[in-house]
Amino acid sequence: MLKTPSPTRPERLEDLLPPELLARIASLDVASRRVFSGKLKGERRSKRKGESVEFADHRQYVMGDDLRRIDWNLFGRLDRLFLKLFLEEEDLSLHIVIDATASQDTGEPNKFFFAQQLGAVIAAIGLINLNRVALSAFGAGSTLAHLKDLRGRRRLHDVGRFLCALEPSGTASAAEAAKRIALTRRGKGVMVFISDFFFKEGYEAPLRMLVGHGYDLFAVQVLSPQEINPPIGGDLRLKDVEDGDVAELTISAPLLNRYRANLAAYEQRLKSFCTARGIQHMLAPSDTDVAALVMDELRKRGLLR
Repeated sequence: MLKTPSPTRPERLEDLLPPELLARIASLDVASRRVFSGKLKGERRSKRKGESVEFADHRQYVMGDDLRRIDWNLFGRLDRLFLKLFLEEEDLSLHIVIDATASQDTGEPNKFFFAQQLGAVIAAIGLINLNRVALSAFGAGSTLAHLKDLRGRRRLHDVGRFLCALEPSGTASAAEAAKRIALTRRGKGVMVFISDFFFKEGYEAPLRMLVGHGYDLFAVQVLSPQEINPPIGGDLRLKDVEDGDVAELTISAPLLNRYRANLAAYEQRLKSFCTARGIQHMLAPSDTDVAALVMDELRKRGLLR
């Protein structure tokens, strides 16, 4: 991975989410593969019958039912007791997790800027639809930044300030960050984990901690074009941007072919690991148009509708 010489650093929400892009995504909503019920009454219609204001059906009264829900007009016509049933509204949580370690601050276009922009777009879709939105980012050492319990379009600028303040650096234990996130998340819903998934400790433990417990997990793997097809050759001294490890090697055509094969195998293992656990995996090169990714690919994958 090659560190970006002068990476783009967004300064305000509009740098991540231009007005024209915001207008395009306004009709989208976050989807889930299950019907969730949260702790709050939200704006999302559930298939379950509950106590909201929208009528759904009747059922016959049985001993112990709430007398306040009896349809007395129907009793007057049929001389039988029926209860009114209503569509219950549910509260869907959306949690976006961003890898802010130094390996993300690489490539052209910069991987971390791509992650920031994608996080902003998905968060905006959740806020516009009155879902409860949270963001987390983990970076150098044990640093873990949180922004929680956002709801409504007016909180968009809070998302912008949070994302623009992030500065990718160092290395971190993804497993420790995932454990803390899993312990603090609320309710049920959808989680989007944006990372290159190049963790020396492995991606297995972090993903195991985040999946389940009522959350649909989407793993968006961001790689730069230079990582997918390195434009390098000759004798090089390479230094790991996260932990400083150094390796000296001669880059030849056979070595590049072996690198590409190893990268493809790594991606396939990650994808298979995710599929076996009900996690949606998606590769997103950093030169992908974010609008096209959101409008097309994320809708196909079931994250948006």
